[in-house]
Amino acid sequence: MTVNNSVIIDRLQQYWLLARFDKPIGILILLWPALWALWVASNGKPDLLVLFIICSGVVLMRAAGCVINDYADRDFDPHVERTKLRPIAAGKVSPKEAVIVFVVLCLSAFVLVLQLNLMTIMLSFVAAFLAASYPFMKRYTQLPQAYLGIAFGFAVPMSFSAQTNQIPAVAWIMYLAVMLWALVYDTMYAMVDKEDDLKIGVKSTAILFGDKDREIMAVLQLIIIGLLVWIGQMQQLGMFYYAGVSVAFILSIYQQKLIFNREKALCFKAFLNSNYFGLAVFAGLVLDYLI
Repeated sequence: MTVNNSVIIDRLQQYWLLARFDKPIGILILLWPALWALWVASNGKPDLLVLFIICSGVVLMRAAGCVINDYADRDFDPHVERTKLRPIAAGKVSPKEAVIVFVVLCLSAFVLVLQLNLMTIMLSFVAAFLAASYPFMKRYTQLPQAYLGIAFGFAVPMSFSAQTNQIPAVAWIMYLAVMLWALVYDTMYAMVDKEDDLKIGVKSTAILFGDKDREIMAVLQLIIIGLLVWIGQMQQLGMFYYAGVSVAFILSIYQQKLIFNREKALCFKAFLNSNYFGLAVFAGLVLDYLI
């Protein structure tokens, strides 16, 4: 193997880590709402091309979001225990390289979106703006997790648009549910970094909510479940869907148990558990439309 090949392999490995392809939990949490939307929009029979493009776009834009997030946080990450070894923070990838990787990922996603209808293409510009601007919100607002929800949840109207060329009322209710869900699980994530964020001046809902963080998240979780039930009623879904929502509700209670003492490891575990929340709702939808 030549030196040049070794260098190329090393750069690709660093870019892989920069885009956090080695940590698929973020892809899954972002993917579930898109799948919820596609299944509801198509009555359980999504167009295979649309399904492929939406799923691929989610993977690419989540990667792009991770890259631009680390670029934005390049002066903060070296001072945070959990992030100090990330490629940019550790000096293994330059900020310029990160911007190039971000652009390549966004353009790749856009090429895919060009295969869809005009409404979805136009919505993709909004999605790209939200993904690119989110990482900078923690400097200016106490609610960056809410902005993340707006960005992550945008997969819902895009999925409805791609499948049906319209965005009905149920799509906006689902969008709201996903926004609140992201606010909850990203606050759990932020609880892990709360001490470091206070030291370096980064804003988060974990800091904003203070001692009432668990109570506020509990209320939000109840609202999310209520919105999911409302979606079921609007779409006349059956027992399998409500079984999935019930499992999601039980998982919400479990997450509250995990964060009860605000221990970092358990707060992170609660965040990871959110993946099963999304899976439970999706499994309920799939079974309901099948059976």
